Amino acid sequence: MRTRQGSCYPKVDMCWDGRKNRRRDFSGERSYGRKRLKTSPESAGKKPDLFDGLPDDLVVSILCKLSSAAGCPSDFINVLITCKRLNALGLQSMVLSKAATKMLAVKATSWSESAHRFLKRCADSGNAEASYTLGMIRFYCLQNRATGASLMAKAAIKSHAQALYSLAVIQFNGSGGSKSDKDLRAGVALSARAAFLGHIDALRELGHCFQDGYGVPQNVPEGRRFLVQANARELAAVLSVSNSVVTPGSWLAWKVSPGSEAGCCPLLSDFGCNVPAPEPHPASRFLTEWFTARGGVPGPGLRLCSHVGCGRPETRRHEYRRCSVCGVVNYCSRACQALDWKMRHKVECAPLERWLDGNGDEDGNGIGNGGGNGNEGEDANVEYDGLNPTSDGTS
Repeated sequence: MRTRQGSCYPKVDMCWDGRKNRRRDFSGERSYGRKRLKTSPESAGKKPDLFDGLPDDLVVSILCKLSSAAGCPSDFINVLITCKRLNALGLQSMVLSKAATKMLAVKATSWSESAHRFLKRCADSGNAEASYTLGMIRFYCLQNRATGASLMAKAAIKSHAQALYSLAVIQFNGSGGSKSDKDLRAGVALSARAAFLGHIDALRELGHCFQDGYGVPQNVPEGRRFLVQANARELAAVLSVSNSVVTPGSWLAWKVSPGSEAGCCPLLSDFGCNVPAPEPHPASRFLTEWFTARGGVPGPGLRLCSHVGCGRPETRRHEYRRCSVCGVVNYCSRACQALDWKMRHKVECAPLERWLDGNGDEDGNGIGNGGGNGNEGEDANVEYDGLNPTSDGTS
């Protein structure tokens, strides 16, 4: 620069050593200070993109919110395929660990190796829901019992209620092994943990265990208390749905059962309270779709649980117990039997002559649904390893 006197300022070298502030961002790219490196020379003459100016940690935070609130997998995948930056940041462990249940709801018809890898990546990121879903698929569909049970146990350690209950069902039935591999005490302990977390089916299972003395000392009042609590939680879950299309008069009617004792605390179903069936878990829907596409038969001589919201198959012959009245349906657990009895089988169950000729089941175990007041199966003659409680809970 020249002054009026004609003298010039000395030239100053304005070079800046960028190595001092060099760092790496979330995507692994090197950045210098606050400015990002230009990705291509073509962008030199274009207007700057405001999205490129957003910090990576802010974008990751937004993607975490999206993954936790996505209603289906496509809501998240459509964002990943938008650009390379979103694809790189969307596959960060922090984002995948926040993925919600609906975002991980893979359909059996869309199952592929890439879907398997995505669920595995989510599970490795610490997502308990992904660990449970992939564990169920591996254990029952892919017949990889060891890794499937390990993934479900990984989710159970993080207090995933559905995983705890599924492991309890496996222990009660000895799934993946022989009949001697049943561990009733472990099943009761897992059911109690899931029930403590508010799992409705686990509450029912625990109530039946106490009523029947199955894996735990018999305590009829305690069992009835758990069953009442399960009914109350189910009713509260229906009432909490804001967009419920069910009118109160369609499922609630004050009809006291003739066999109810005065002064006792009966179950809600004693008064005609029949709430809609709960929505099955995406993992259960996957199992149902998987075996339906294969003819509904998991293997030679094997059967599926008759409760439509379950989808669990047998892992060996005669693993599940049949109805001791009709011999047509079979269930993996007491909770599935109670739900299916109330929703469907109560009006279909009828004695079958060919079934009355035998002992009920090759294992000598059956689930009875006949008689009683339709008390969600609690009034049924449930036979488990010689236990046959009557409708009033006494043996």
